[in-house]
Amino acid sequence: MIHPADIREWRNHDVVDPKQRKIGMLEAIYVDTTTDEPAVATVRTGLPTRQRLVFVPLDEAVLGPGYVKVSYDKGQVRKAPSIGTDDVLPAEQEEEIFRHYGMTYRPGVGGERQLARR
Repeated sequence: MIHPADIREWRNHDVVDPKQRKIGMLEAIYVDTTTDEPAVATVRTGLPTRQRLVFVPLDEAVLGPGYVKVSYDKGQVRKAPSIGTDDVLPAEQEEEIFRHYGMTYRPGVGGERQLARR
């Protein structure tokens, strides 16, 4: 599990799947707005001239020396919703991320976002 105090330390580390296959580099962490706990990471993938940020949940993530191992297969992560490297996550795209991973999306009672970038 990634603790909020460790977030900045893990930026630019490799993100690997359960079989230790490299998915990309950890770019940013999004926290759950109700708990302020790390929930989702963006991973920089693609060729140097065509990079994008894909989203992957951090449930059951394991930190190692120089890497973050997520519990999702490389293929599934690469097909996840993405944004450009200079973009921010639009509110209307949040639910799509949860749906891709078979997770329940729970916005705030007043429609507030569930994810916030840290």
